[in-house]
Amino acid sequence: MEIKATVVKSLRERTGAGMMDCKKALIQAAGDFDKAEKLLKELGLAAAAKRSGKAANEGRIFTRVDEKRAAILELSCETDFVARNKDFVEAGERILDLVIRKGLTAPDGEIGEIVDEMRSSIKENIGLKRFETLEIGENDLVVDYVHGEGKIGVLVRITVDKTELTKDERVRDFAFDTALHVAAFNPAYLTRGDVDPAYLSEQEAIFRKQAESLDKPEKVIEGIIKGKLNKHLGEVVLVEQGFVKEEKTKLGDVAAKTGKAVGGKLEVADFRYYRVGGGAS
Repeated sequence: MEIKATVVKSLRERTGAGMMDCKKALIQAAGDFDKAEKLLKELGLAAAAKRSGKAANEGRIFTRVDEKRAAILELSCETDFVARNKDFVEAGERILDLVIRKGLTAPDGEIGEIVDEMRSSIKENIGLKRFETLEIGENDLVVDYVHGEGKIGVLVRITVDKTELTKDERVRDFAFDTALHVAAFNPAYLTRGDVDPAYLSEQEAIFRKQAESLDKPEKVIEGIIKGKLNKHLGEVVLVEQGFVKEEKTKLGDVAAKTGKAVGGKLEVADFRYYRVGGGAS
């Protein structure tokens, strides 16, 4: 028999169960709304709505790089045990596939169905917390890295001046090492130009107050402030951080050196850092 989508939607809203579960229940109940609702309750599927209010502070980060697009997402759940569940991992991969294939910027109905189904079957509050994509041009190389069992995920986009350099192993090694670096140091900004002016002013005010307490001449105070600010930016700006494999050399300088070695120019153009429970860049 034909079950109207509006009826399925109403049952879903009433019970919180997944769309497919609602449709199956309506078919089994020969279209009787009340019987379908009772069936879902008997099967324990109608508890999803109640679970949606529970804290989902655990989860897993997923990443993927395709030919033209890369994506990173966080799928949340209530317990670390579920984050390691095979079905949970497979659901994350299915959602990732939809995001990349459709070029999504916001969840759609198909993703909603996957999340609802997982919420019903696993009996936890499951949610797509966030996701982003990076477009990949012909002069771009994007690499991904996931640390441990998905607690941290990273995307890094390297831009080169010659397309063939995206295939050069030295460039690819640098890109992957940069992804490892981002995972380890969680930079807040890519370059100095990306730093929020308000944040910069706030830090400068803090350093000025510290310097003025030393009772030094104004010229000396200005020098101290500049030194402190440079040191701080070297801690939060990616291209100015000491490279993970050459701590005394800035990452930006390693990029320049790598470009020279391969006979071209390369730069770190973008990155994304996700940590379960927060901490995106």
